Amino acid sequence: MIALATALASLAGCGSDQPPSAARAVDFEALARTPGPLGLLYRRPGQLLEGGPAAFRRQVTQLKGRPVVVNKWASWCGPCRYEFPFFQKQAAKRGRSVAFFGVDGEDTRGAAHKFLRRFPVPYPSFFDPHSKIAAVFRGDRVFPTTAYYDSKGTLVYTKQGGYASEAVLEKDIARWAR
Repeated sequence: MIALATALASLAGCGSDQPPSAARAVDFEALARTPGPLGLLYRRPGQLLEGGPAAFRRQVTQLKGRPVVVNKWASWCGPCRYEFPFFQKQAAKRGRSVAFFGVDGEDTRGAAHKFLRRFPVPYPSFFDPHSKIAAVFRGDRVFPTTAYYDSKGTLVYTKQGGYASEAVLEKDIARWAR
């Protein structure tokens, strides 16, 4: 009985202790001035991109020469809301050497736009209402999921589930985004 009460209490609070947005720490304009493909990526902050898996693959290919971090999120996902400020801060810190972009899965456009106004990021996200893009990086079953591509454009790691701290995300970026 105690275990059940503990489990229900943890589920009820999912997302309620979310960190505040870190957007003030992200200099969108500085990242947009980054030369080459990274600058082109960061000139579309908070946009929802179309094109499905083919467009996603083209984006990864265009970023060859730089490692890529892809964060799959949804506006309704408590753990996604919790970890989003970590991605905001890491994009600000590492965005000139690592490409960041998102995949908004199983969501509505209206909810996604509202979420991105609350948690603005300097990078775009692909709109993926049926998880077809997420399947490309083995992230179609769990929210959130983070995929890491090396500088050759090869998928090297998929982390299913959320990040409990920015420090753990930072360690994974250092390990996998090379």
